[in-house]
Amino acid sequence: MFAKKLFPCIFLLFTIFPAADAQNYKNKLYLEYIDKYKDEAVNQQKRYKIPASITLAQGLLESGAGRSELARKSNNHFGIKCHSVWRGDKVYHDDDAKGECFRKYDDPMESYEDHSLFLTTRSRYAPLFDLRITDYRGWAVGLKKCGYATDKAYASKLIDIIETYELYKYDTVKEGRKKGKGKKQEVLPHTPYLSSGLLYVEAREGETLLDIAKEFGIKVKRLAAYNEIPRDYPLYDGMVIYLQEKNKYAAPGFSEHTVAAGESMYSISQRYGMKLSSLYKLNKKAYDYVPSEGDVLKVNK
Repeated sequence: MFAKKLFPCIFLLFTIFPAADAQNYKNKLYLEYIDKYKDEAVNQQKRYKIPASITLAQGLLESGAGRSELARKSNNHFGIKCHSVWRGDKVYHDDDAKGECFRKYDDPMESYEDHSLFLTTRSRYAPLFDLRITDYRGWAVGLKKCGYATDKAYASKLIDIIETYELYKYDTVKEGRKKGKGKKQEVLPHTPYLSSGLLYVEAREGETLLDIAKEFGIKVKRLAAYNEIPRDYPLYDGMVIYLQEKNKYAAPGFSEHTVAAGESMYSISQRYGMKLSSLYKLNKKAYDYVPSEGDVLKVNK
């Protein structure tokens, strides 16, 4: 969409990784945008079943936190082009081609509403609505796959924004507790595995880092440090959680990694059980680097 040519520095300088100290890198403009539009994103989620985190991340990325010319002059926060069905006001900007037609709105809320309608009324996005509302990674990869943007790093950028600014918190659906009947369901212990000389377990849907920390008698603060994530980071089914400090590099036998759609520097470091800082340093990348699909990264010397 429109993000790739507008305010790239805003994104690159402040979208880092989901480590516990990422707070130090948060961009004030991004925080102000989130505070301004988070309620509308949650409202859209309730009405159209689109994760609020995805809506906010796309709004941030496509509009340069509301600072792009398209957002300021036309209230278009999602880079949506006219297409043949649009009957509203129009403006013209250079994007993939010169002088392309973009939708113009009376206010940003119209843009948020149209973004939801854009995704829900086009059949190519239908598979996204089979995903869980908390599966922002699947949504990010799916949006790129379905053709929302041509940028190869689009999914990774959305995921990095969501994790850096903890937008996943807005996806939580609060429901009343149901009174259980009969015996309480037994929670089976995790099976520890060994990889690259490190013990790890695979998280289950609905678990927290505290649950795993208690099971293995590890302080949750330490477990979070081992895995370079905040204590309240949302675990997903099958996520690798290390019970020991990660290695400096990947295990012998692994030398390079080809980036897949939606992968971030953090997810790659977690896959190989190596420290995130080492992955950046080994590849001579600054912390503003976001990997694109097809990039080849070193994971060992």
